[in-house]
Amino acid sequence: MQSARGFAIWLTGLPASGKSSVARALAQQLESRGVDCAVLESDELRKILTPHPRYDEEEREDFYRQMGWIGALLARHGVAVVFDATAHRRRYRERARQEIAKFLEVYVECPLEVCMARDPKGIYRAAGLWGRGQVPGLQAPYEPPLEPDVWIRGDRDEPDQAARQIMAALEQKGYL
Repeated sequence: MQSARGFAIWLTGLPASGKSSVARALAQQLESRGVDCAVLESDELRKILTPHPRYDEEEREDFYRQMGWIGALLARHGVAVVFDATAHRRRYRERARQEIAKFLEVYVECPLEVCMARDPKGIYRAAGLWGRGQVPGLQAPYEPPLEPDVWIRGDRDEPDQAARQIMAALEQKGYL
């Protein structure tokens, strides 16, 4: 596969907003154009970086710093990086933006009620039934981007359509 000039796209939004579906569609569209792509999915990285997560502020600060560092390293080596991670604090995403020269922030907006109804990983159910966790949007605040590069509606936009919007923004910025 041909390597593109490295860049990163951070898909942020509440849990179950549709980030993973958009990330999969985006990765397919990038790869179909011959762009080497790595999706950094937070739940998968947590298994390695924080195998016994507490989800407290200190741990999240460390986790997102490490995730951003991994993405920056890959981007410096010519890989297109797709961050599939809530990153509920703006500072997590801003730190990555500062480390990665070619960076696109994508807000996957979706009403909390829709996210809770979807709940594919049982995050909201567990928080409600057992009152545990620090779920962004419930027990932990979620800070949406103030000026995202791309704004997706996770409750309305189909993943392929959302990925096409992101591809258009990548082309407009000269990343592709």
